[in-house]
Amino acid sequence: MFYRVSLFSHCLKTLSTNIITMKYNKKKQHHAVATSFTSALKNSNGINKKKINNNRNISTSKVQNANKMNMILYKKHGQHLLKNPGILDKIIYAAKIKSSDTVLEIGCGTGNLTIKLLPICKKVITIDIDARMISEVKKRCLYEGYNNLEVYEGDAIKTQFPRFDICTANLPYKISSPLVFKLIAHRPLFKCAVLMFQKEFAERMLANVGDRIYSRLTVNVKLFCKVIKICNVDRSSFNPPPKVDSIVLKLIPKETNFKISYDEWDNLLRICFSRKRKTLHAIFKRNAVLNMLEHNYKNYCSLNKIVPINYNFKKYCLDTLTYCELDEKRSINLDENDFLKLLLEFNKKGIHFFNISNINNKELGSILSDEEDQV
Repeated sequence: MFYRVSLFSHCLKTLSTNIITMKYNKKKQHHAVATSFTSALKNSNGINKKKINNNRNISTSKVQNANKMNMILYKKHGQHLLKNPGILDKIIYAAKIKSSDTVLEIGCGTGNLTIKLLPICKKVITIDIDARMISEVKKRCLYEGYNNLEVYEGDAIKTQFPRFDICTANLPYKISSPLVFKLIAHRPLFKCAVLMFQKEFAERMLANVGDRIYSRLTVNVKLFCKVIKICNVDRSSFNPPPKVDSIVLKLIPKETNFKISYDEWDNLLRICFSRKRKTLHAIFKRNAVLNMLEHNYKNYCSLNKIVPINYNFKKYCLDTLTYCELDEKRSINLDENDFLKLLLEFNKKGIHFFNISNINNKELGSILSDEEDQV
């Protein structure tokens, strides 16, 4: 009897141990299956960032990983996409766009500003050098159902602008200066341009007479445009962020009652601001400047059948400065009206700042440097 009880106890103990072992193995198998499923799910959804980063590491010295749309932004084009919707709204509000206006947008990027412009204006004309950006903007516009977009692929500096009412742009900073000068010279006049510039460049446009950063750019803009500061833009508002902050400016062209050649006006400023802290007498007595002006003067006399002066041209030129009482003045201390007065007085005497017999004067390009504001 005792043997039967012992055998029964042993069997019961063995059965209990087997049941516990089976439960543990079942739980372990369930955990393994769950872990495998979770891992597969992560890989299919792209959550495994380490693996993805290794597969998509395609940046080089010429390109940068850019936006959430997985589009590579080219450094050579200065591509930084404005992602802050608040800044986009400020640009649109400052432009005061009407439903009858045609808006010219320089550098559409992926269309963040373009999409906001399309429903509030008659037409948007956009110019971009990158065909991928143009393709992206077209897709977004078709998806949103807009048909008032006109696109041009090319360099905005080399492209002839069509007629437009308002210009908006998040500019590549390297084309800021030539684009501003191109807009100033554009005819017919437009209503306004709301543009984003590098902070240092914008501050030069806003500078006052006598400021350290007062320059040819300042005079050029203030003669032809009224400049209004709209807002500051932190570098974190871009994707990828640039190394500098930005400023949005509004340029309103002035209705001028004088007719001057913009090329000639700009060439005068190039001469004056080549050494902006020296007196105008010291600048204009340089042989390179005198030789260029004398050559243009003789061409002017020949074309207009005028007898040239029979005395020293240097005296003839410097006497003009004395007559305007500007010979001892420095460019950094003169405003746009002083330079305009000087140009008109030179022109009265037949002295011009470009070769009127040959607009593509190679000599002018070799004498005058693009560098300005040298101390």
